[in-house]
Amino acid sequence: MASLKELRNRIASIKATQKITKAMQMVAAAKLRRAQEAAEAARPFAERMGAVLANLAGGISPEGAPPLLVGTGKDDVHLLVVAAGERGLAGAFNSAIVRLAREHARRLVAEGKTVKIITVGRKAADMLRRDFASNIVHRASFRDVRQIGFAQADEVATLVRDMFERGEFDVATLFFSTFRSVISQVPTAQRLIPAEIPAASEDEAGTSAAYEYEPGEEEILTELLPRNIAIQIFRAMLENQASFFGAQMAAMDNATRNAGDMIKRYTLAYNRSRQAQITKELIEIISGAEAL
Repeated sequence: MASLKELRNRIASIKATQKITKAMQMVAAAKLRRAQEAAEAARPFAERMGAVLANLAGGISPEGAPPLLVGTGKDDVHLLVVAAGERGLAGAFNSAIVRLAREHARRLVAEGKTVKIITVGRKAADMLRRDFASNIVHRASFRDVRQIGFAQADEVATLVRDMFERGEFDVATLFFSTFRSVISQVPTAQRLIPAEIPAASEDEAGTSAAYEYEPGEEEILTELLPRNIAIQIFRAMLENQASFFGAQMAAMDNATRNAGDMIKRYTLAYNRSRQAQITKELIEIISGAEAL
C-alpha cells in the first residue's frame, strides 16, 4: 500500500489536473456558442448553393457540362480531403473522422483504385501517417490562425482545383464532422468532384419554376462550381470547429467528473491508512504502558 505522503501527493496532483480540465471545459463552452452560430449560419447558404447548381445542371446536357460538374468520366484515382482538428483532448472527434476516411481509403485500395490524400488539420495528418503516409500529397495546417475564415478554405479549394485541372485525380471526397449537439457529432463524407447535386424534394419538384438564365447555364456553372468547392470546404471547417468544441466540452466534463471520483477514492484510502497508523501507534503505547 502507498504511504501517506504518496497518497497526499496523488490527491494534490489530481486536484491540479481537475482544475485544468474544469478550466478547459469552461473555455470550450464559451467558444462553442460562437462556433455553433457560425456553423448554423453557413448551412443555408451552402444548401441553397446546391439547389442553384441542381437547377442549372438540369438545363444542360452532359456533353456540354463543365468538368467540375460531371468529372472526367473515369473512376480510377480518388482524392480524399480529410478535415480534422489541430488539437486533441476532444474525445473521439478526430478519430471518428479519420476512421471514416481510413475505411473509405481501404475500400478503394481493395477495389484497385489509386488513393491520394490531402489532410486539413494537424491531427488528421498524424493519425493517417501510420497507414497512408505515402498517399498523403499535401498537409494543410492552420494552427497559428486565430480564427478560421474563408481564406483558409479557399486555399485548400484552390489546391484541389489545380490538381483536378492537371488531371491528377478523377473523384474528390471531403471528410468532416457535422455538428448536431454537444454530445452528437456525425462523421460525414461529401463528394466535391464531380459535384454532388442534391435531389429536389417533392414540394420543390411540384412548385419549381422554369428560369431563363443570362448568360447561359454553362457560363454560370463555370463560375459557380469552383466557388462551390470553396464554400463546401468552408462549411466543413465551420462544422468541424463547432464539433471540436462540443466534443472537447463533453470530454473535459467527463475528465473533471472522473478526477472527482479518483479524489474521493484516494481520500478514503488516505483516511483509512491514517486511521490504521494511529490505531497501531495507540496499541504500541498501551502495550508499552502495560509492560511497565
